[in-house]
Amino acid sequence: MKINKKLIAPFILVLVLILTVRILWGNTALEVNEYEITSNRIPEAFSGFRIAQVSDLHNAEFGKSNERLITMLSLTCPDIIVITGDLVDSRNTDIEIALEFARQAIKISPVYYITGNHEARISEYEELKMGLEEAGVIVLENEKVTMEREGESLTMIGLDDPSFREDYLFGDAVSVTQSALTELHNESDGYTILLAHRPELFDTYVDVGVDLVFSGHAHGGQFRLPFIGGLFAPNQGLFPEYDSGLYTDGITNMLVSRGVGNSLIPLRINNRPEILVVEFQSAGQSFPRRR
Repeated sequence: MKINKKLIAPFILVLVLILTVRILWGNTALEVNEYEITSNRIPEAFSGFRIAQVSDLHNAEFGKSNERLITMLSLTCPDIIVITGDLVDSRNTDIEIALEFARQAIKISPVYYITGNHEARISEYEELKMGLEEAGVIVLENEKVTMEREGESLTMIGLDDPSFREDYLFGDAVSVTQSALTELHNESDGYTILLAHRPELFDTYVDVGVDLVFSGHAHGGQFRLPFIGGLFAPNQGLFPEYDSGLYTDGITNMLVSRGVGNSLIPLRINNRPEILVVEFQSAGQSFPRRR
């Protein structure tokens, strides 16, 4: 069959337009991904407990006042919401976008927040922290809290990003994190949830023995390749090991959110922004899933 050369250029142009539209759509097409975590360490009272995670907003806006993001978050029916760092972007900081998102999120359920590396870079962090606390957000800076339900409890630890610490001067995130976690974690705390911005420190979280980690930072590898995964992530480099989804080692599970915003690289490819949702089940218990 003879190919009409006059049709090659228009075909390529149409293909480029389709790919461009697909990429642009993929940068704003929020999706929800749900996981079920089952463990005999989870108290029975927390079966059916739902946690929604938002990470790496980077001052992104999905509609006015992040209306689309808030609506999708509300539809997940979370018992709590966790924000795992980089709520703002140090290269284009807008505190008000971050605070308005927090003000709306707190109307859905209690909100817990930890810092990311971008918060450590901005001079306005104290203003951000004060605004979050005034909105009712629980800001965890190397702190832990107990969550109670029907007489049973879980422990949540929130880590500051290592770059907030003076002893991170030489980039030793492992030692900084291990030191902070060792002080905070205690076996008597029972099932423990850790909010920690950096997924590349998974081995450290495993060594300390926390049960579930919510992390972000990797942006899903920014450009996701079929059958391979993410192309590049901060502090992990090319073809990162921890870029998206669930990782398990022993009793420790880690969920890495692809995040919702962008930073230095303004585009994602094959990597839609996401809200992660976890639903707990106590081993041996069967409960209907909420929708």
